Amino acid sequence: MRRADEEEDPLKLIRRYVTPDRRYLKLGGSLLGLSGRDRTKFLRKLGQAAGEISPRELDTLFDRGWRERKTAAWLVAVAGRSEFRDRLGELLLASEGPYAGMAYCVALATFGTRADADLLVAYLNRYLRRPDLYYDQEAAIGALLLLDAKLGADYAARFLAPDGLWQQWIDGPPSKDGEVPDSYREFIGKLCAFADEAAKHGPNRLT
Repeated sequence: MRRADEEEDPLKLIRRYVTPDRRYLKLGGSLLGLSGRDRTKFLRKLGQAAGEISPRELDTLFDRGWRERKTAAWLVAVAGRSEFRDRLGELLLASEGPYAGMAYCVALATFGTRADADLLVAYLNRYLRRPDLYYDQEAAIGALLLLDAKLGADYAARFLAPDGLWQQWIDGPPSKDGEVPDSYREFIGKLCAFADEAAKHGPNRLT
């Protein structure tokens, strides 16, 4: 059993959860390129880590930089720790740093409730009004469309209406080579499926 000082040491947490096999770099689109033994090994270790890390350790990671926050969000997604929902929503809306926003969107999509959709709506309502900012709008619309399909809802409709905020954001300036929104839904869906598969190697997902 780990001592309290071990739990509170950020560098030990980083070495334990963030940097093994460069985990923080692989969490995202790179996951979809894994196959065979590499994929199985990564899934197993990710699921085990999600089951081992404590809420206090997750808080410590969320208080640090993008590598730690990105990894923490994935561990939260895999373990289904919905008690971190509000923290994820705050971090997503603040958008204080790069690279972690997609992980927040994946986690919210895995939780799969209307409360999670509300957080994505809040993000899109703010950042689709800023075409100059190329943040995580694509991941957020993909996650929201995924939740719409799961919940039988239409949260995304307000943004995707003709001449709506999504189109205004795409049109820029600056111009963006955006794909159709459903492509982002499919992409986020694949990442959520990876989280679900990793969860099988840890404890049962919390409700």
